[in-house]
Amino acid sequence: MSAHGDVDLGHTVAGWTGTAIGLTGLGVMGLAVIAVSLPLALLGSGILAAAAAVTWVLHLLGWGKPSGVRPPEEWSWKVRDRAARHGHRDCLGCRMAGRRPTAAAAPAPVELPEPVTAVAAAATR
Repeated sequence: MSAHGDVDLGHTVAGWTGTAIGLTGLGVMGLAVIAVSLPLALLGSGILAAAAAVTWVLHLLGWGKPSGVRPPEEWSWKVRDRAARHGHRDCLGCRMAGRRPTAAAAPAPVELPEPVTAVAAAATR
């Protein structure tokens, strides 16, 4: 058991890759500040944008983590999410890609009985 308890911290290929690329972009931005260099600042900004795009694409390919709790057998960062191609519920990245969870996941509509009026109630007595 870890110091964080028995929980899924969401370590994924998409998360680690995006973090590594993002840290590289922040490092280049830091060098741009020290060197007072606009080209380096633009390069760092481009790397940060690439980090967001790469993380999003990896999430859509199933190397990310859906919101919420996962079963313990899926906690490893090496486990690919097979349900990603159908979209995750309440996931902004999936909505941006046009993926929606299947309609079968939505509850079926319930038919309500007709309301009983006072006249109909009196007629049945």
